[in-house]
Amino acid sequence: MNISPRAIGYLAIISAVTIWGAWVALTRYAVIGSLTPASVTLLRVGIPALLLVPVLFRIGVWPKGKTVPFLFCILGAGAPFLLIIGNGMRYAPTADVGPMVPGTMPLIVALLSVVLFKERLGWARAIGFALCLAGVLTIAGRSILTASGDTSFGHLLLITAAFCWACYTVAFRHVGVSAIEMAALVSFWSALAILPFGIPPLIEAWSKGAHNDIIVQAVIQGLGSGLIALVLYNIGIARLGASRAAAFVALVPALATVIAIPLLKEIPDLASIIGVVMTGLGVLLASGIFNAPSAQKPVE
Repeated sequence: MNISPRAIGYLAIISAVTIWGAWVALTRYAVIGSLTPASVTLLRVGIPALLLVPVLFRIGVWPKGKTVPFLFCILGAGAPFLLIIGNGMRYAPTADVGPMVPGTMPLIVALLSVVLFKERLGWARAIGFALCLAGVLTIAGRSILTASGDTSFGHLLLITAAFCWACYTVAFRHVGVSAIEMAALVSFWSALAILPFGIPPLIEAWSKGAHNDIIVQAVIQGLGSGLIALVLYNIGIARLGASRAAAFVALVPALATVIAIPLLKEIPDLASIIGVVMTGLGVLLASGIFNAPSAQKPVE
């Protein structure tokens, strides 16, 4: 049975966002508990870096002639992104993380795609992105009206993380490497950068008995989010195009919010629910799944 590249792309993206939904809730559980953002980042990038060493032996540690887009990839999927979002999660509840990062990131990708690559979104996708924006503004407005300085700071960090991730989404296809090769390269350089800052708190947490937390985070961070989901996401970008693949990531909010209810006992308020629903509806339109097949061709 032949499966179309578009179907493979959708399957890969849906699988990736499912893993990331669990990652959001479990990362917040870690950074407000026994682990620091630096130690969680080390688990996220260190394990894939070790597992993908054979890939680096084959391709080298730096894509020649692609320095600028590769630096954006490290910024957007490596240690800088992970540290920013990890610290943002310390101040903002799980229900806010989804709309503020996956909900904002597609908007930035769409803007970059339109400005840099002259991509035409169409009315349906434009409305979808507008709904995503409305969901984000609902969440941000809640923290402003309630004068929650810590939460607003968390939101600022999360939006910054969304910008970093958007840069990665756009830059990935311009580096000229495969999904697994990009995962190996980003993990290697990020692990080198975060190692001095991640090891001490990780050792301290282990010595205090946080064995189970470290093991769980190693699995969800290093294998699930850091390797499997990243490769699946890269496949989705290659099959569907940057803005369409990015739009699907806005499904993460609903998944993360549901998981956080039993895990963190975080019951979302009305603003969070509205934000999650709006970004969820927005992604159905922004993904382009209702467009004619001829309009589904990824932008090169």
